[in-house]
This record gives sequence, structure tokens and C-alpha cells, in this order.
Amino acid sequence: MSDAVPRTSASKGRKVADKREAILGAALELFVSRGFHGTAVPQIAKQAGVGAGTIYRYFESKEALVNALYREWKSRLATHLLAEFVPTGDARVQFLAMWRRMADFVEQFPTGYAFIELVHHADYLDEESGAVAERYLQLAIAYIATKQMQGEFRPGAPELLWSLVEGAFMGLARFAREGRLELTPETVDAAGESAWEIVRPPQP
Repeated sequence: MSDAVPRTSASKGRKVADKREAILGAALELFVSRGFHGTAVPQIAKQAGVGAGTIYRYFESKEALVNALYREWKSRLATHLLAEFVPTGDARVQFLAMWRRMADFVEQFPTGYAFIELVHHADYLDEESGAVAERYLQLAIAYIATKQMQGEFRPGAPELLWSLVEGAFMGLARFAREGRLELTPETVDAAGESAWEIVRPPQP
């Protein structure tokens, strides 16, 4: 008798988690393919296999849903990049390793990465999402500034260097998504070497 309640609670918990994940998965696909404003809640519900009212049990609005999705994928990206990050060692080797990790994320989660870039500057992102984005931006800027102080990256505004590196990667990811090129190890490494030239310290 005492075991029945935990099993029932666990079963209900799994169903709740499954429904929430189904909603998030459907929203991700539709937001990327149709855009935020071009996607209606009933469309998300239909693709998720739930009733439209069910969505509002988990998210109070479409805006709340897109913000939850953004924070989840932004966190996934950061976790993926930092999972094997080694803060010491040769700067070029370290930079190229991080570049490959970014490319690996795009290959594993192309829709997730496309979503992050699609909504990054959207006006419907709330204060919490903005804070998440700012936190990860400051990590990147602090990393560049540290490498500059150590003489391992070229001097200049860290924000400028990061904007150029990030822009180069976004272009690479977009061309891969459009089928203009394939993210082979050779392509990724060639792009990474070019990006390294953005931050490489001037040679004497």
C-alpha cells in the first residue's frame, strides 16, 4: 500500500514532463520554420499532440513559452561549449577546440542553434532571457580580455573581437543550414583557422 503512492506520483511526474517536452519540441520546430509571429498556439498544440488548453497549464502565454525555450537552448549551448573547456594551454589549440565544439553543437542540434540565432534580439524576449544572454556574453568577453592580458590574443576591444568571431561562426552555420556547404572536419578546421586570425596576436 505504501508503495502505490510513489509509483503513481512518479507516473504522473513522467507524464507531466513528457507533455512539457512535447510542447517545447513542437514549439521549437514551428518557431524556426514559421517564425514566432507566424506560429499560433493551436498549431503548437496540434504538433505536440495535446489540447490547446494544455499548453496554458505549463506556459501562461506564447511569450512565456518562447522565453522558456530560449533559456533552455542558450543554457544547452553554454553547457556544451564548457563541458570540455580547458582554461590553460596553447591559445590557438584552445581557440580551435572551442570552435569545433560550437560546430559540433550545430551538427547535433541544428534546429536548436537556428532558434537561438533567430530569436536572439527579438523584442518578445523578457528580462530573464536578456540576463541569461548577457551572462554568457560577458563570459566570452572576459575570456578574450584575459587572453589579451596574457598576450595571447591581439589587443583591441574584446567586444569587437567577439563580434567578429561570433559573426564568422554564424555565417558558417547559416551556409551549412542552407546546404551551401557541409560541416566536414576539414571545413570546420579551415574556418576555425581563418577565425583564429581575427584574435591571433600580431607577429613580431
